[in-house]
Amino acid sequence: MRVLQEDLPITSRPFAVEAEALGVSEEALLAQARAFLDEGVMRRFAAVLRHQEAGFEANGMACWAVPEERIEEVGSILAASPRVSHCYHRPTYPDWPYPLYSMVHSRSREECESIVAGLSRQTGISDYTILFSSKEYKKERVKYFADPEYEPARA
Repeated sequence: MRVLQEDLPITSRPFAVEAEALGVSEEALLAQARAFLDEGVMRRFAAVLRHQEAGFEANGMACWAVPEERIEEVGSILAASPRVSHCYHRPTYPDWPYPLYSMVHSRSREECESIVAGLSRQTGISDYTILFSSKEYKKERVKYFADPEYEPARA
């Protein structure tokens, strides 16, 4: 699990490098990863795009005022959109009526606003606001299994 939560080395066979460091075969490492997925221990294994380095400089958190009885429906629609990277349901407050949040990354603020407007039409929710990022202080993958003695293999 510790190997699978790290960035992969940039090489043609990254799992072979990691497997060798663990003293197992590449096939055994991949089989264990598949078992973690099948058992539900690991929800997914995916690449993480560093969106700003790829030219996606506008980051908008769309905050949606959705009636409680439509949370599941609208949340499912937003989460299914390939333009949404994160989608959350959170509590509302007297001065903050937005229970659903969806993160959209785009090349410009105008493009982000256009994407959110399209999601508004798709969901029928017109009461929303977009919070744009102004500075990124930290972006790091959460590591659930940490060992100060462990150092991942690198090519």
